[in-house]
Amino acid sequence: MALTEQEVRSALRSVKDPELHKDIVSLGMVKKVEIDGTRVALSIELTGPGSPLRESIRKEVAAALANTDATEFSVEVTFRGGSPAGGGGAGAAKAGGGPTGPSGNPLPQVGAVIAVGAGKGGVGKSTVATNLAVGLGRLGYRVGLMDGDIYGPSTPTLLGIKGQAPTARDGKILPFAVHGIHAVTIGALVDAEKPLIWRGPMAHGAFKQLMLDNTEWPELDYLIVDLPPGTGDVSLTLCQLVPLTGAVVIATPQQVALDDAVRAVRMFQQLNAPVLGMVENMSYMLGADGKRIDIFGTGGAEREAGRLRLPFMGALPLFPELRINSDLGTPHANFDGPNRDLAASLEMLVSSLLAQVELRRAFPGAPSLTVT
Repeated sequence: MALTEQEVRSALRSVKDPELHKDIVSLGMVKKVEIDGTRVALSIELTGPGSPLRESIRKEVAAALANTDATEFSVEVTFRGGSPAGGGGAGAAKAGGGPTGPSGNPLPQVGAVIAVGAGKGGVGKSTVATNLAVGLGRLGYRVGLMDGDIYGPSTPTLLGIKGQAPTARDGKILPFAVHGIHAVTIGALVDAEKPLIWRGPMAHGAFKQLMLDNTEWPELDYLIVDLPPGTGDVSLTLCQLVPLTGAVVIATPQQVALDDAVRAVRMFQQLNAPVLGMVENMSYMLGADGKRIDIFGTGGAEREAGRLRLPFMGALPLFPELRINSDLGTPHANFDGPNRDLAASLEMLVSSLLAQVELRRAFPGAPSLTVT
């Protein structure tokens, strides 16, 4: 009997998205099935450049079709809202659309914009944002880091670029290429010890210029934006200027930090920005004797995330090595150093972020999403 489309689609139900735990047929990813005798041509649309199927899809399809009469197959892989893999990905829409692209997006060359915020300062927001960016870069994604904390930029220290001036081309800043990512920070444009005393409109203007008007971003899969603490003008500006893929809220376990973290969550929700989840930083530390010490309490962010019906993306304990590497501007050492617990904790946060972005792309209308 001749090979049929129904047989092919039935076989492809064995190919499952590892994050969504559903098959690619049920998720609507199989867009085209063409059959010529025993030759099969497929078009499969992934949810975005961050899809965990990106590298394995052809191998998975080959294994599935091995159970049919197919003797030859080809797979065209595309990204939702983008172009065939290898043909520009998220950035393919840039040409011909003017400065804001064909859909009004001022960053058409960026696949996903992720805000990292916190209700209060001192909870490690910039540290988490930097390591999320570096962690994504280590997985092969094209990543940008925007230091939007214009009142207290930490990126120069965290990335080891303190005192370095950025280069420019045609009047636009070129991001620093460092630690496998592209980074922009206002800390590279002002005196390191100069206080930035700006009223709301000035902060709005500075952020807009640094993020959009005066920076030449390359094509990126992810742009991580480190916001100032609190619920002020810069966060509002970001949500008004750029279609956010989602926001990650950082908190420490104690109630005084959680109270402010909830305000940050409510701000993003009020601005119609999806909240991807909460991260608990400085969750605990291990003493020299290996005994766990809950300096700020523990589990508070996870409980609050549950109460708010938000995903809990993970806990990051207090590691001395994380502080040392942050001060030295060597974030790669957090992943490559001898402390495998530190590396595993950061890799878990990166994995959680990828999972939540994948869910958000697959189900864009849902208010909050969790992986089951």
